[in-house]
Amino acid sequence: MKNFLLRRRATFDPPRFQGWGRSSNYFEGWYVKVVIPEKNLAYAFIPGISYGADGAGHAFLQVLDGVAATSAYHRYPIEDFTASTTSFSIALGPHRFSDKELRVQLEGLEVDLTFKRVQVWQKKALAPGVMGWYGFVPRMQCYHGLVSLHHELEGYISVNNGKQEAAGGVGYIEKDWGSGFPDAWIWCQSNHLTGTSQAVSLMASVASIPWMGSSFTGFLATFLFEGELHYFTTWARSQVQAKVDESNAFTISFYQEGKHLRISGRPAPGGELLSPVTGQAMTGKINESLRGELDVVFYCEGQKLYAGKATWAGVEVSPRAGDLLQTEEINYPWPEE
Repeated sequence: MKNFLLRRRATFDPPRFQGWGRSSNYFEGWYVKVVIPEKNLAYAFIPGISYGADGAGHAFLQVLDGVAATSAYHRYPIEDFTASTTSFSIALGPHRFSDKELRVQLEGLEVDLTFKRVQVWQKKALAPGVMGWYGFVPRMQCYHGLVSLHHELEGYISVNNGKQEAAGGVGYIEKDWGSGFPDAWIWCQSNHLTGTSQAVSLMASVASIPWMGSSFTGFLATFLFEGELHYFTTWARSQVQAKVDESNAFTISFYQEGKHLRISGRPAPGGELLSPVTGQAMTGKINESLRGELDVVFYCEGQKLYAGKATWAGVEVSPRAGDLLQTEEINYPWPEE
């Protein structure tokens, strides 16, 4: 009963740990991105837990070095993972993760950061998280949450005893949980858009989602621009058009009444991350870059408000994206260029 109550309360606060009492066919992980352009540093830290269908479980910390285009997977006993019951705050061995701080102690890599001016998803009626009411649907294969769209960094990162101050750096945090990742997906994220001076954040994802013996195309996009958060989601009655070619170059166009967002890009050299597969724990593999570059165009009420590039972008295109994510043309034209 205690775990049931904890899970029920957590449903209304997606950033916090959702897996109370789960011990089979389950994963949960947070994606903590850190970019300090002036120091040529870009990392993604992914702490989490994973249980196979047989109940065998472990905790993990994946580290993606975006500049070196390398990755590492650090495995821990499940007992080394602890989570707060009231907020996003987890401990994994000597490491600490929350919406206020990041502490990592690995051989050759030490991180001690605090987060300032954190910009979170503003909860709405029936939408405590970016998934909206889909977040309440039981037995979805994968759920998604936004923890921080944008925050500033204070502290340092020490690489091989070379200490670098984090001032001027920017962070981003999201998460996933469930039994496994979708069948196919495109995902991209950046906090660095050319020609902007205020806090910005761009995230977009399109996925083929298994459901009740079939599948559907689900999507999410958020664009924090000039102090306003624009979002395009399945539950908000937006529309999407996705194209992927043989080289994994993609274009995603999001449509909502009065708003249009178009993102084009391709994966850059990156590191190989392990990903959860339903019934098979962390056995999937996906290449992710943190040095991607995206072309972005945004219209609002017929006016072109932004056209430029998103740099230091995280980009993933799954192996089956080209087969499963070619959406049909929709009758929702762009404004005249």
